[in-house]
Amino acid sequence: MVDGSLATGDYIPRISDLDLVALVDGPVDADRQAALVAIHRRLDNGIGAGFKLGCVYVDSTTITRIELRHPTRTHGQLVHRILSGITRAELVRHGYQIFGRSPRDVFPEVSADDIRAAARAELTGYWAWAARRPWLWLDPTLADLGLTSMARSRHALDNGELLTKTQAIGQAHAPAWLINHLAARRRGEPVTSPRLRTALIAWRDARRTVARAKRGRRDSPTPQPPHRAVRTQPADDAAGWVRTPS
Repeated sequence: MVDGSLATGDYIPRISDLDLVALVDGPVDADRQAALVAIHRRLDNGIGAGFKLGCVYVDSTTITRIELRHPTRTHGQLVHRILSGITRAELVRHGYQIFGRSPRDVFPEVSADDIRAAARAELTGYWAWAARRPWLWLDPTLADLGLTSMARSRHALDNGELLTKTQAIGQAHAPAWLINHLAARRRGEPVTSPRLRTALIAWRDARRTVARAKRGRRDSPTPQPPHRAVRTQPADDAAGWVRTPS
């Protein structure tokens, strides 16, 4: 099944990640994981070179258990991550099958409140962790990702709808020059932003947005499990919007 930017119509070849979800029969044990690593290496070094192919391998018998982590090939590594509420919402709202069952036949319908809850879980999970570590935001990749993820999360909280990365750039809480830089990098242009200024802007935005989500969580009757991370992370459970800024 296809999700992410390719499913939402926001895919930019060789800039965006190519995000897939595969339903498998039975657990993906050590032998199957080793086989998957070998397959992905051949793809990454062959016809898939430069396409940033990633795939989550989910035991079809466990699909309803959102807290479980699944073998996930991403950026040249095999890690274990949950199939998050945001990813599930993308699949239901925009995803499609390459073969097999449609995402809408696999996952339950996703309401606006489900999307709000999934966004709040991301904010109060990984992003709350990152907001307590200001030094992480000196990484330009994390700073860009934070600005777009905060915009997407605010939109989800306000409207119960998903927002693409390109749309999120226009709604980022950042000065015009930085929004222009974000848009240029999204197009693949080699634009560099001032590292310290960008880090400070992104970190402050994350702190404010996380604080808002935490206030809302106190009024929420159904809190969701915490989610993901990028490479500067406490655990191998990244998914949903916590990917790369592409």
